[in-house]
Amino acid sequence: MSASSLRGLSPWSRRLIALGCFAWCLITVFPLYWVVVTAFKTPPGVVGGPTYIPFVDFTPTLQPFIDLYQGIRGEFFRTFLNSTMVGFSAALIATAIGAMAAYALVRFEFKVRLGAGLVFFGLALGGYLAFNTYLGLTRPQALLLAFPLALISAIIANRLPLPGPILGNEDILFWFVSQRMFPPIVVAFALYLLYSEIGRFGFQLIDSFIGLTLCYVAFSLPIVVWLMRDFFETLPIEVEEAAMVDNVPSWRIFLGIVVPMSMNGLIATFMITLAFVWNEFLFALFLTNSRWQTLPILVAGQNSQRGDEWWAISAAALVAIVPMMVMAALLSRMMRSGMLLGAIK
Repeated sequence: MSASSLRGLSPWSRRLIALGCFAWCLITVFPLYWVVVTAFKTPPGVVGGPTYIPFVDFTPTLQPFIDLYQGIRGEFFRTFLNSTMVGFSAALIATAIGAMAAYALVRFEFKVRLGAGLVFFGLALGGYLAFNTYLGLTRPQALLLAFPLALISAIIANRLPLPGPILGNEDILFWFVSQRMFPPIVVAFALYLLYSEIGRFGFQLIDSFIGLTLCYVAFSLPIVVWLMRDFFETLPIEVEEAAMVDNVPSWRIFLGIVVPMSMNGLIATFMITLAFVWNEFLFALFLTNSRWQTLPILVAGQNSQRGDEWWAISAAALVAIVPMMVMAALLSRMMRSGMLLGAIK
């Protein structure tokens, strides 16, 4: 609701709107407040009944954080480093690749025949089954042979006058975004099976930095392409056309002109991607054992034979939340600029 529309409301309507905003803020902020106060409570202070105000209802203590940092509640420093390395690497790679894909969808026209996609699907599945069943190849070997052959065949088939509809840039964008519609449990289970087969071939991806990072890159690409496409659409094309007149290569136009002009959008997208990866739980649960577990796994594991130990869970959750809050505060102005840039049509 804009400021001009608020001026036309009666005083009672304004009070109702203010009351609604206050209630919404209370509902939103109270869970975070409850995590903070619970992190500073002793076990009797948690199980003895609800207490709300430090130094009034209970005496705060740092013991949950001391237990966390001393390793009593798990290897905190290692999991924190794992989340940092995997999160930053996956967000950076996904933003770089997704930005290039989004720019291509904005500035170039693509035509993909539906028949070529069916050729790829048929040859990939059929080739895998044929190589594995009739030629006696192992499943990793069959995968490594079937998919490249299917991809090359689909590229060739796309140049032929096949019957059926022709998909354009909007259809390709929808295909990117539709990848997020799959139930995560199905994708996680399929990735676990794929990583297990690749591990038999000699490349260890389960409980590894590369395996988890590649998973998060694929998981983040749809949202990066979707966001960056809107940013690139708002950029004036005249600057790029002037560079083309001077015979500037396309890669220099992208790196030297487009990237600096869309830096706010890139930073905003990077921050959103990092937040998704930092908080992701399911893929880390499936694809890690102990060495590369991340902070969400550590937080979920704060229990004992007595049940959930909420003081330890709150301390670990607070430590996991604080870095994202600090980064969002430091880059909030650039993020807001990026969001507004993508919202202008």
